[in-house]
Amino acid sequence: MYQANFFAPFAPRTAYDVVQHVPGFQLDLGSTQSVNGSVDVRGFAGTAGNVVINGARPSTKSERLDVTLQRIPAQRVVRVEVSPGDVYGSDYAGKSQVLNIVLSDAAGFDANLTANATRRYTGYIQPNLSGNALIRRGLSSINLSAGTERDKEYEEGTDTLTNVGSAELIEFRRKHNVYENRDPFLSAASALERGPSDAYRLNARWQPSRFDLFQRNRVTPSGGSPHDDNLHQHYRNPVFELGGDVTRPLADGAIKFVGLATRRKRHTFDQYIQRDGLIEDGATVNGGFEQLVDARRDETIGRVSWARADVLGLSFEAGAEGAFNSLDNHTTYSEIGEDGEKIPIQLPIADAVVKEKRAEVYVNAGKTLSPQLRVDGGVNFEFSHLTVSGDATEDRKLKFLKPSLSLDWKPGGGWHAQLSVRRTVAQLDFYDFISFADLSAQRVSGGNAQLQPQRTWEFRGTVEHPLLGDGLVKLDFGHDQVSLLQDRILIQDDAGNFFDAPGNLGTGRRDFAQLTFDLPLSRLWTGLRVKGSGTLQRTRVEDPIRHDPRKWSGYYPAWQWNVDVRRDSGKWSYGFAVNDNQRFTFYRTDEFDTNFNGSPYWTAFVEYRPWTNTAVTFDVDNLFNTSGNRDRLLFRPNRAQPLFVFDEVRERNRHRSFGITLKRSFGSGGGGREKP
Repeated sequence: MYQANFFAPFAPRTAYDVVQHVPGFQLDLGSTQSVNGSVDVRGFAGTAGNVVINGARPSTKSERLDVTLQRIPAQRVVRVEVSPGDVYGSDYAGKSQVLNIVLSDAAGFDANLTANATRRYTGYIQPNLSGNALIRRGLSSINLSAGTERDKEYEEGTDTLTNVGSAELIEFRRKHNVYENRDPFLSAASALERGPSDAYRLNARWQPSRFDLFQRNRVTPSGGSPHDDNLHQHYRNPVFELGGDVTRPLADGAIKFVGLATRRKRHTFDQYIQRDGLIEDGATVNGGFEQLVDARRDETIGRVSWARADVLGLSFEAGAEGAFNSLDNHTTYSEIGEDGEKIPIQLPIADAVVKEKRAEVYVNAGKTLSPQLRVDGGVNFEFSHLTVSGDATEDRKLKFLKPSLSLDWKPGGGWHAQLSVRRTVAQLDFYDFISFADLSAQRVSGGNAQLQPQRTWEFRGTVEHPLLGDGLVKLDFGHDQVSLLQDRILIQDDAGNFFDAPGNLGTGRRDFAQLTFDLPLSRLWTGLRVKGSGTLQRTRVEDPIRHDPRKWSGYYPAWQWNVDVRRDSGKWSYGFAVNDNQRFTFYRTDEFDTNFNGSPYWTAFVEYRPWTNTAVTFDVDNLFNTSGNRDRLLFRPNRAQPLFVFDEVRERNRHRSFGITLKRSFGSGGGGREKP
């Protein structure tokens, strides 16, 4: 447990800042991301992170957990409690650490205002403004938040394409990219909280997201004249969500109802333009490609659960959840001819409607066997009926039993250990059913309506111990045994064309160990603190084409590490952070796409607090101009029957940027009282 005064030297402005300074804790956002960047885990249970507020989970999905925490002024935080996840119900079962942010119930007004300006390497200055406010009167509270959330970045780099067999240079490209994300948002939450078993909450969020990319690409073929190409991307992805929950006492326990409705639209336009020469020489368009995607993704969730602290000596929770999900997608992909005419190209599954009715029931129980030992177990049963219509038809019903068991042990001397095992079932991303073209990578990904969710037995262990007073050292280790691992396979359409597409492989295995440390080093230098972690992991699955073992596709580096050094001294704070990871590869049936950093990535900051409610921060991002690189080994037409193999090396750099941030707090500071 950490009282508010523990965090005072760090001058936090929001609950998110508080969470960042809990010793040995790493924030888990809970939700996975879909291909278009929005949360696509269906249902409510699978999106829990590892933070609760006043013992309750926020009733939202489209708003990430870190964003929710940023809406809460730090002066409202009374204390932070650290407990095993089973204490907070089935959504957190098996998590080694869950934070409970305990807020003050004192009446008053608290707010934060943040203004920021960032200078990019080109000289462009990006401004941003955000604010949040919490108003409390008696048992009622209202939380409001808004921000501009704009991010315009400049990037430059090169592509070098060579023929692997002959080592001959095929093409050299010089690229300049301008990215612009505009994600302004408005969110509001209200609550009437009479106690843990008597509460009413309502929340809403609106975010009209948009993304634009303009790329200048000077292409110089080997032995040929250079020409100028352009890539344009215009994406519009608005999201609206309305949710809430009601908790009432029932039979010496509490019954909780949760309702959530999320509506997302996706309108994306990609265009790649080729020319016969340089723009300054009057070059004309002689080809290219274009793609337009219009989609709507809806979800409606209802959930009921009942929990009681003592049922025949057990803590008990049971519940049921129902959800209706749908995706209506229309994709148009065309080639641009020399005369500018658009020639449609038929993709395997371009237009489709996906619908799913999903239900899940669960029972969890736990018992404290002694002051040192607690055991928790549960079982979930999931049922779904999924249909696909349009360019593909599919109608299937899926049923899964998902048991779990965890053991929490505190042998004394500050030691804490936990062991757990559970079965999980991954959720299918509806967009994996649809075919899309990636004009930036110059490839087409086929859709697969027969994709199955992968099943995993997860074995987890944690051992932790305090270190140097309020510091902590923690070791997490685990093993995953996966069946029907979701990866990439080669599919064939009715016309005999082959496409790389999402699919299921055989059995996959993953082993990992992560060491996390938080070291208060004031004995060496007053106010000095060093935090960090290091991870080793090994993944294995049989490649679907070569049939030999390889790593899993995606972000599964064999090692990664990060170190954060900070010193707080009076009104000043300063420090730096550095991280790196081994290269990782996306294994497709027509390419190996490997990503890696040019060197470790550094950031640094200096903060000055002239008054207790004001902070000015100067920061440097990408301190040493680290590049982001890709090495794409391209097999044409595919790895099963390669006629040509090319190596494309991409180097990109956004260079060093400088920022200044002003944060100002207003209000009563919560009055120092906690909620009942």
